[in-house]
Amino acid sequence: MLLSSTASAGPLFSTRLAALLLLLAMAPGLAGCIGAAVGAGAAVGVAAAEERGVKNAGNDKGIQLLINDKYLKENQYIWRKLSITVYEGRVLLTGVVGTEFSRDEATRLAWAASDRINEVINEVQVNASDGILDSASDTWISSQLRFKIATDSSIVDINYSIETVNGIVYLIGLAQNDDELTRVTDYARTIKGVQKVVSHVWLKTDPRRKPV
Repeated sequence: MLLSSTASAGPLFSTRLAALLLLLAMAPGLAGCIGAAVGAGAAVGVAAAEERGVKNAGNDKGIQLLINDKYLKENQYIWRKLSITVYEGRVLLTGVVGTEFSRDEATRLAWAASDRINEVINEVQVNASDGILDSASDTWISSQLRFKIATDSSIVDINYSIETVNGIVYLIGLAQNDDELTRVTDYARTIKGVQKVVSHVWLKTDPRRKPV
């Protein structure tokens, strides 16, 4: 069941918080026995709530696994350095590598991993120092943005994926409308340490959307 443009992120956030508190209250032995089942059920529930739906979410996860496997087998340097986000067959690559060759190779290997890929968006940064400058700050920025959009009832936060690299925030997903996307990007720009916001988010009505 898809969320409508009037759906509120507030109930979703409250549900997640309630589930977390329930798990924390469980006895360790009981939690261990049901952990796998809870994880699987939660994953299906999240996918069902997303605009892309369960089928596309599953296909995207499959594409992500195939690219990871391709990197692991053919270029472990890239595998260690990059993050892969997939949304409706659109692959977003982020991270930092030392050379342009490695950046280009990341794109080539991603395309070769699956014929279900609709697009490869290479946002990999090239830095001779070959490393992320402040990963702790990047994680903090992503967490702050996730919290801000999750607590805004005008935003269906579950439809957005966030990656931050060296203070640059990368977004991909589906927006209900232009106003919602503007709210998300404005939140990102107000977070301390953000250098730039790069959005690859499409509107849910975008004619370029394709089934995976």
